Amino acid sequence: MLANQIGYYSLILGLLLSVLLCGVSIKDLNSNNKQINPNVLSLSFLQLVFVIVSFLSLILSFINSDFSNETVFNNSHTTKPLFYKISGTWGNHEGSLLLWLLVLTLFIFLFLIKSKEQPKKYRILTLLFQQIIIIGFFLFVLMTSNPFNYLFPIPNEGLGLNPILQDPALAIHPPILYLGYVGTSIIFSSSLAAVTQNYISKEWGQHIKKWVLISWIFLTIGIMLGSIWAYYELGWGGFWFWDPVENVSLMPWLTLTALLHCILVLERKATLTSWVVILSITTFTLSMCGTFLVRSGILNSVHTFANDPTRGIFILIFLFILITLSLGIFFFFHKENNKDSNNFFWLSRETSILINNWFMMYFLSVVLIGTVYPIFLDVISSEKISVGPPFYQKLIAPFLIPFLLFMSVGPRLKWIKSKIENKKSLIITFIISVMLTFFIVKNLTTDLLFYTILISAAFFLFFTTLKELFIKKFNNISQTVAHFGFSLLILSILFNNILSSEIITNIKIGEKYSYKKSEIFFKKIEERKESNFNSIIAYFEIKDEKGKIIELNPEIRIYDQPVIITSEADIKTTLLEDKFLVMNLVKGNEYFNIRYQVKPFMIWIWISILLLSLGGSMSLFQKRYEKKV
Repeated sequence: MLANQIGYYSLILGLLLSVLLCGVSIKDLNSNNKQINPNVLSLSFLQLVFVIVSFLSLILSFINSDFSNETVFNNSHTTKPLFYKISGTWGNHEGSLLLWLLVLTLFIFLFLIKSKEQPKKYRILTLLFQQIIIIGFFLFVLMTSNPFNYLFPIPNEGLGLNPILQDPALAIHPPILYLGYVGTSIIFSSSLAAVTQNYISKEWGQHIKKWVLISWIFLTIGIMLGSIWAYYELGWGGFWFWDPVENVSLMPWLTLTALLHCILVLERKATLTSWVVILSITTFTLSMCGTFLVRSGILNSVHTFANDPTRGIFILIFLFILITLSLGIFFFFHKENNKDSNNFFWLSRETSILINNWFMMYFLSVVLIGTVYPIFLDVISSEKISVGPPFYQKLIAPFLIPFLLFMSVGPRLKWIKSKIENKKSLIITFIISVMLTFFIVKNLTTDLLFYTILISAAFFLFFTTLKELFIKKFNNISQTVAHFGFSLLILSILFNNILSSEIITNIKIGEKYSYKKSEIFFKKIEERKESNFNSIIAYFEIKDEKGKIIELNPEIRIYDQPVIITSEADIKTTLLEDKFLVMNLVKGNEYFNIRYQVKPFMIWIWISILLLSLGGSMSLFQKRYEKKV
């Protein structure tokens, strides 16, 4: 109960400090001092401390199962393991917003510390824009989503956390994803500050690049963790389902990737400044839109947190104010430093980056329409539809081919003006890619032409980046590793789609199911009692075409509080494939419904995303900028 009061009053003090910080900053903005007033840094640190105290208070309430706290009552239970009590702090709407607030205050404090070499007015304006966002979130938390609401009489027991959220991957997924999401707020605030000061320059590009990279790395890893969780926990058996909430995290990633490439151009040549500012605004806007969509309850998804339209309206109004403010600043203050700066030679690295950015914007448009269209249709006609994978695959896959080709050739071009060098090498690599693809694909799929072209383009990027990695003596290794990771990702996804197989059947204990010289034998079941659920573990023997036998043990869990039945897949992973088995009860009889899938190259999808993140991390810690070649 004491932790509740400390947490609540810490939030109020944090809000008051935001207002005070704005006042001190505005006063300091107009002073003649060359350095920022030390009180600004002290107040920013104090604000961070109060939010940390508030967040720790909520964690303590969860650990102690303090059911006088409504958030704890709704999302915890005395029998829940300690690890999930702690992770339950941010596994709900109120706690996740408090985590947002914590990351917002942490990032602006770190920004003030790390930007001492930057102009004073730019730093103060960045702080002021960030405080507008922070005040908005303080008001949102205190007015609509207070994590410290008091319950009386105090219940003896809580309602418990949704069992599908009781998973190690999902425990670390939100904090990492939020570091990516909320990191975009600093890019947004600093871009607006730089525009008002006419400071969009090479120096600013080099300074903001590390913040873009930090957000991009965390967002990439966060998306991967969410995808891994959905793969094994939800029993769908795939890595990406174009679920609306998955799309919500993908959209800012696309704009952040485009922004990162624009920054690479900006730090060498004062150009693409409009692109940089618009992408900075768009990335944060999409992060905020994601918050609105997930928390308003208007999305039909297993990931959604809340179903409260009043909360959605608050975010929508706040988002509208931020967008209006940012676009007003952009149109009023932004000036191109050089009128001819956007005139590139047709064959240069800048041009290839610009073309690939247009592709990114197209992919973003497809994902945005697929996510938002069902919402508008529901509002206009009350007709409920869901947009599935075929929509995205048909619209994205054809444009992926030229995108991969530009990715292959672009990094081989020089800045400003270039010639296609090593033409013979590129042509030979492309021919090898086509021949290898044709040899692999001809016996695997009926859609021979399309897959041959698409996989050839992916192999072309794969071989060109692999050659760059080893032959060029590790020149610009961070970019090469990231592009190599992306080529590996596309290849893994394509072969996973083509080669995957699935068996769905009903089977009872002691039965065998035969198919294509293979066999599934349901040996037995075993029941176990855990701390907060009962488990039914099944024992299956799978015999493949070569006679090799593996054992898989999927389980069904029946949770006590809340009473929910979940299916836990068993997955055997090798370098070549995953063997995935999940089962469900068939009501009213002794049969179990099973889904057995063979998913080739699954582990390479995760490895390729880690390589992408590694490339970003190497760029972050790379002291020497890429040679201007």
